[in-house]
Amino acid sequence: MDYSPIVAQVWGMLTWFIPAALLIGLFKSPWAKGQIGELLVRLFAHWQLDKQTYRRLHNVTLNTPDGTTQIDHVFLSPYGIFVLETKNMSGWIFGSEKQAQWTQKLYKRTFKFQNPLRQNYKHLKALEATLGVSPEHLHSVITFVGGSTFKTEVPANVTQGIGFIRYIQSFQQAVFSAAEVDAMLHALQTGRRAPTLATHREHVQNLKRRSDPTAERQCPKCGGAMLIRTVKSGAKAGQQFWGCSAFPKCRTMQSL
Repeated sequence: MDYSPIVAQVWGMLTWFIPAALLIGLFKSPWAKGQIGELLVRLFAHWQLDKQTYRRLHNVTLNTPDGTTQIDHVFLSPYGIFVLETKNMSGWIFGSEKQAQWTQKLYKRTFKFQNPLRQNYKHLKALEATLGVSPEHLHSVITFVGGSTFKTEVPANVTQGIGFIRYIQSFQQAVFSAAEVDAMLHALQTGRRAPTLATHREHVQNLKRRSDPTAERQCPKCGGAMLIRTVKSGAKAGQQFWGCSAFPKCRTMQSL
């Protein structure tokens, strides 16, 4: 019996099935979800925010005392500086402003992720240092895309879909002149790291190093060395933490 027609048919099916399966797997990866979420935000901003009023930069990597920080989107305007963090997530989202971690519930599975407001706080501090502006003119904005639903009350600056557009446009009192906005745009364009694959890889390595409790690290406030210290008294006696070597001049502490 000649099996060549069957083999040819099976081979023909595999030639489209395997690439399709790989493509589906790629789109489901965290990297692809992040890229899609940021692309959606760029499109929303392009359609809804006037380019002359809101000067924008995307994928901004800045140097920090402990490495680098990567900012999804920055919008510079006369009404303030808006720092946007994007989350492409589905399912139910539980979290409050002061919780260290939020929860995503997707069907019967539960996942923990860093409070995006805390994540964005470091972005604001990096911009404050780079631009030399008052922190009251820097605004943290979070947007969830991907069909998620908030199951707990969230602050007004945590939005869904194009909600970040309405939040940004709610600020109508000018605090910067047009010349100041142009100067800040130029400062960020010249002060940012080049948006290359090498920069991304270095940033990922910095993240891994910061999450390694045995790695050396610098104080994010004064740049001094951080040392592992032990609580000597109280309810947390015996627990270890990172403390700045410049103590008591600098009292920066981080969880171990």
